[in-house]
Amino acid sequence: MERGAISYRTIAPDHDVVMHDVVSLVPAQPSDVVQQLQKAAKRRPYWPFALAALLVAGLVAGRFGLVIVAVGLPCVLWVVLRDQAARAVVVMYDVTDEAASRFDHLVSSITGLQRAHGFWLITASGAITSTYQFKVNAGASSLLHRMNASARLAGPRILVTNVAVPTLTAGSLSVHFLPDRVLFRNGRHVADPPYQHLQAGVEHARFIEEGPVPPDGTVVDSTWRYVNVKGGPDRRFKNNARLPILLYGRLTLRSHNGLNLVWDASQVPLVHSVANALHQSITARPPVIHS
Repeated sequence: MERGAISYRTIAPDHDVVMHDVVSLVPAQPSDVVQQLQKAAKRRPYWPFALAALLVAGLVAGRFGLVIVAVGLPCVLWVVLRDQAARAVVVMYDVTDEAASRFDHLVSSITGLQRAHGFWLITASGAITSTYQFKVNAGASSLLHRMNASARLAGPRILVTNVAVPTLTAGSLSVHFLPDRVLFRNGRHVADPPYQHLQAGVEHARFIEEGPVPPDGTVVDSTWRYVNVKGGPDRRFKNNARLPILLYGRLTLRSHNGLNLVWDASQVPLVHSVANALHQSITARPPVIHS
């Protein structure tokens, strides 16, 4: 086994360097879109109270309860629609010509990640710093903590727009790609920097898989669960399993003020396509202005 830049398995994220920091993107003066999203998210929905009041009225009315509930349900539905309208943030785009072609490429490339059987967000990393760590961690050069990620065509529920919104999600983090900006949401923190403030990159990452191997992954080498200093199997350990080393595509999205998002995907070409589409958006002039 060749010793090189190889990562291995999950680790406790509180003991290592966290890889993403959406908070660093939040400006002192949020944009109009962010302010509207934050304001809409704080609005309390009233339909649960209307439904509860209707059910109580139905129980109190006795044999006429079903009639009251049937009559009152359209009113509850009206309150639901009213809540949705009150919480909606409307952003319309007029994307044409080259900008439209560029955004279509971004939409198709990001949704193409749905074809990958393995897709993860790297949340923390730690370097192997001793011979002992090297030997008990399959000869890896670093350890990673990762969580399952997904790609989809769905923006925030309260955002109403006339364009598709390709989105990457993992845990509480969601990254929504709009024609003129990228909307980051992590818990209560929201930021929407323009593409020109970001940097996108792609790498080839070698990863030692101890669990299930993605069917579309490319196995490039193998190692042992426990290795000696030369990288061969450590004979002192029984049931020393042989582990595959896979080649993954690694997508990075960074900013000058601290954002560092890293995803791994089991299909390298899919990551190259996304990085190329993002690079086109980053180097182009802002295509449209929202209204």
